[in-house]
Parts: sequence; C-alpha cells; structure tokens
Amino acid sequence: MLAATLFRTPLYDEHLALGAKMVDFAGWQMPVQYQEGILKEHDANRKGVSIFDCSHMGEFLIEGDAVSSGLDRIVTQPLVDMPLKSCRYGFALNDQGKVIDDLIVYRIAGQKWMIVVNASNIAKDRAHFEANLARGIRFEDVSFKTAKLDLQGPLSRDVLSKTVPGISKLEYYTFDEFELWGEKVIISRTGYTGELGFEIYYPWGAASKAWQTLLKDSRVKPTGLGVRDVLRIEVSYPLYGHELSEDISPFEAGLKKFVDLSKDFIGKENLLRHDKEGGGRKIVHFISLSRRSPRQGHSIFSSDGKKIGEVVSGTFSPAVNAGIGIGFIKKEFTSIGKDIIFGDEKFKERAELAARPFYKGGSLKQ
Repeated sequence: MLAATLFRTPLYDEHLALGAKMVDFAGWQMPVQYQEGILKEHDANRKGVSIFDCSHMGEFLIEGDAVSSGLDRIVTQPLVDMPLKSCRYGFALNDQGKVIDDLIVYRIAGQKWMIVVNASNIAKDRAHFEANLARGIRFEDVSFKTAKLDLQGPLSRDVLSKTVPGISKLEYYTFDEFELWGEKVIISRTGYTGELGFEIYYPWGAASKAWQTLLKDSRVKPTGLGVRDVLRIEVSYPLYGHELSEDISPFEAGLKKFVDLSKDFIGKENLLRHDKEGGGRKIVHFISLSRRSPRQGHSIFSSDGKKIGEVVSGTFSPAVNAGIGIGFIKKEFTSIGKDIIFGDEKFKERAELAARPFYKGGSLKQ
C-alpha cells in the first residue's frame, strides 16, 4: 500500500483515469506503466511518440553573473560561454569529487538560469546551491510550481508543430519560450530516451490541460517510468542512484567529457587526485547471451568465476532482444568482447562486454 506521505504530481488523477499502475519513486507516486504494458510503450517511443509525466523533477531559478554568483563553481561544465537559450549537462560534486547530482543548466537570459535536478535530490541540491552561492544572489526552488511533460519519439516534432509554430527551429540542447494553450512556457529539445524529443515546462496548476490536449492526438501514447528506464539503459544514459552517487566520480562513470578541467569547480582537486591514483573500478556495459536480464545488485564474475564487480542497472531490451546491463568492475577485466558472468545465489548467466550505447538507431538528432 502506498504511503500517505508520498508526493503527487499534478497529473496523478490523469494517470489513475488511464489505468496506470502507480509506484513509489523517489518519494513520489508515479506511473510505472499503463494498461497496454511496457513493450507497447517501448514501441510507441522508438517508432512513434510517447508522453511522460516528469513533474517530479526539480527546478531552481537563479539570477546573477555566472562567476561572481558562485554558480559556475558549483557545476563541472563552464557556464560563461553558454549561448542564450541553450542547455548544458554537467554535475555538482562534493568535496571528494563524487557526484551530488547530475543536472542540466538552462541559460534563460544573460544572468538568469534554470537548473533541472533529480527528484530524489531536490532538498539536498537546494541546500548545496544555497550554501555555495554568493550572498544576495536570488535563488528560488520552483519544483512544486513547475510541471514537466516529456514528448519523445521520432514523431514528436510533427505532433508539437501543429500547436507550436517555430518548434522546428530548436536544435538539440536548445530551448525557447512559447505560448502554449494560454501559458508562456519553456520548451527544450532534450530528453532521456535517445529519440527526438521535447521537454515542456508548464505551470503546475494547468498541467492537466496540457496533458489532455496532447493525448487527443491519437499518435501520442502515455508512457511510464518502467519503459523510461528501459529506454535510457538502451542508450546508456546514467541514472542517479545507479551509475552516479556520492560514492562514484564522473570519471569512474565514464562521463569525463562533461567535466571541464580548464575551470575551477568544487571537488576538482580530489577528483584529479583519485584519477591519478588510478582507482580500482570502471563502468562497463554488457549483453546477456540469453533473454535473461541482469538486475541492480547482481554480482559480476570473471569467466572463471571470480567476483569482479556489481551490476548497477539491468533490463530486458526489446531493441537488442536480450538482457542488457551496466556495472562497475575491476579495471583489468574491462576489454570489449570479454566474457563475464552475472547473477546471484539462485542463478548465473553468461554475458559479453559491449560498447555503449546498446541501441544506436534512434532519431535523436533528426
């Protein structure tokens, strides 16, 4: 039974009306799947268009110069050179160089920013930002004022262009402000599926209107967190609490390209020290030699049965037609094509280390 203390998005009743199965995710009651099931939802996203309720995500508004405000030092990516109405993915690190959260920065104006953070980390991130921003800088947590609807899939532009003239001008990782059903909203060409897609930041109290209107288009299918996880694993996107945490550095997670070492940021010294010392583990991606799926917490063994690591994400992939997984293992065992074994006390299954991403056929940059 779901706890009464869980948060609900403004679309909670919409999900129930559509027969969604609700689960506890990061302290929120969220739809994991709808009546047609995850395989149908996967097909809708990879071949058509799907809509996700991502209103549980957090949004912060900050006003101030990137450097003098302290904002640039909080994020591992440089912000001073960001073009207006562009987005940039990066990390907020702790003093040890490990990941407090991964986030996306939106540059709304020269000195106005929106930071999008993970639902499970809103309170922690808010405290981190407030502690490290300069005094007098305007900071507002608008997480419970801002709904987020993700329209994803190769037909998403066709669907949205009927209502939003000019949406086709958005390039990958850019955004603009549009009038949408009587509301001024931010729409960005971003997403978490590996497909062409858009994220719509809509006023919390009016989100049901947007959701219902988008679903009037018969091509748009409601999709839940279950298939969202499958889609992001297929394209090897990290999820906080799995590939990222305060015990994992972005280098260990294979995400060094989102860390600019030419600038200063919190945790940089210890990040470099840990990297110089070599660490002992590396992220790997692997494909099961059967349809059997790895799961978070499964052990990873060498081909001769020695434990060498642990699975952090796993699923059955309809795109690959096999079980796929992500884990951390000892560096000496990380060669692509190498045979490994995953499992627990009940079963063990053979797999092969693979290059990422697992799925390479998406419409992301169309």
